[in-house]
Amino acid sequence: MQRHLYRFFIELTNKRWSSRLLERYTSSSLSKPMIRPFMKAYRINEEEMAHPVEEYQTLHDFFMRKLLPEARTIEYGNNHVVSPVDARLAETGTITNGYKIIVKGKPYSVAEMLGSNEKAAHYEKGTFLVFYLSPSHYHRIHSPVDGEVVEKWTLGRYSYPVNHYGLKYGREPLAKNYREITELSLGSGKMAVVKVGAMFVNSIERSHDRLVWKQGEEVAYFNFGSTVVLLFEPGTFMLNEQLTVPCEVKVGEKVGTLI
Repeated sequence: MQRHLYRFFIELTNKRWSSRLLERYTSSSLSKPMIRPFMKAYRINEEEMAHPVEEYQTLHDFFMRKLLPEARTIEYGNNHVVSPVDARLAETGTITNGYKIIVKGKPYSVAEMLGSNEKAAHYEKGTFLVFYLSPSHYHRIHSPVDGEVVEKWTLGRYSYPVNHYGLKYGREPLAKNYREITELSLGSGKMAVVKVGAMFVNSIERSHDRLVWKQGEEVAYFNFGSTVVLLFEPGTFMLNEQLTVPCEVKVGEKVGTLI
């Protein structure tokens, strides 16, 4: 019953008109007085921001804020995989036969996430990592590795919540939400960076369109809280043993090693 009620209200609110209203409000000067209360509510560290809070004219601008260069340390390394975002590393595991991942005890189709069985077949028995960004997190995405862009594509139309309740009761938001996928060649294999849109707003903006990603550089940003999923081919990735998942991670923190 709880699942059906949740889905009913989300379907009711996740419409073009409600999305447009939210976008207009957060992008208007009317939202500026909400910035300080937003910072207080989510305990955002003002000292690591690249610009004083007074310079942000809208909540939208503040949400996409940059950080001071020294606010994050990139743990560079030829075989290092670093966190692409400030986030909660919520789930990790093995992609099963049939291209499934298990998140919050619920199966998700990697074939649906990537758009085809052909794409998913490369990642069967590989590793997945799910990074959840709450409204409190810094929302710019950085490259986890040095790699060459093999392909990039976009799927999905609508976006549903990707928080705890969204993952538990929603209609497979990681596989069905609006999402932008970038596939990278690592030399030893391939990986996919799946950037998943959040409720109401489908905006995932690229910072550049270069065909080479450099570890730690900014590559994209979200307008609102969302999720990044990393997929690795089998035999190419080992999780950092010092991490106890779930856990909080920062941009540039080593989360694993390329094999």
